[in-house]
Amino acid sequence: MKKIVITGIGFLLLSCQNKEVLLPMAGETVVADVQDHSPIYFFYKTEEKDTLIEVNRKNSISSTNWLFNIDKRLPLRLVIPEIKKLQNKKETSMHKSETSENYFTYTDTTKKTMAFLPFTQLRYKFEKPDNNLAVITFDENNLVRYKDEVFSKEQLTVFLNDSLKDVPKTIIFCFSKKLSFGKYIQDKLFLKK
Repeated sequence: MKKIVITGIGFLLLSCQNKEVLLPMAGETVVADVQDHSPIYFFYKTEEKDTLIEVNRKNSISSTNWLFNIDKRLPLRLVIPEIKKLQNKKETSMHKSETSENYFTYTDTTKKTMAFLPFTQLRYKFEKPDNNLAVITFDENNLVRYKDEVFSKEQLTVFLNDSLKDVPKTIIFCFSKKLSFGKYIQDKLFLKK
């Protein structure tokens, strides 16, 4: 009997473990406040040498704004399929509100508050874009690639103004699936500027 009680207490303690999400950080706020929301958590886990994702979508109410609290250490290869599933779930829900939005959460290091980046209209794809288009790729090493050219993110504005002025106005921005979610948010905010 004593072994059963000790084993039961052990399982109880293991099931009550605290989980944390390390949010991405940036020095600006895109949206400061979101009302009527449901939080969704993407937890970072490791097993041996593998990085795993655990998604808590229990709070996802289709008629509300969704806040995606995604751990900054997770690679896009794990995050994007889960985001696509959730976007599809919300779009096909009969309770969906036409005014509800999806937001990534991050920490504004300047104001020391939570901030939000809307992405409702964004559709993710895991495919190579058409080579006839102007495709700029952000990689996991903080470099930017355009065809055979490689340069730093800081040189992108000059490159766009000088090298691509004769290219059609449509430019496709791609992100390496190895990129961490934290770097992805920083790159998205960089492009917003």
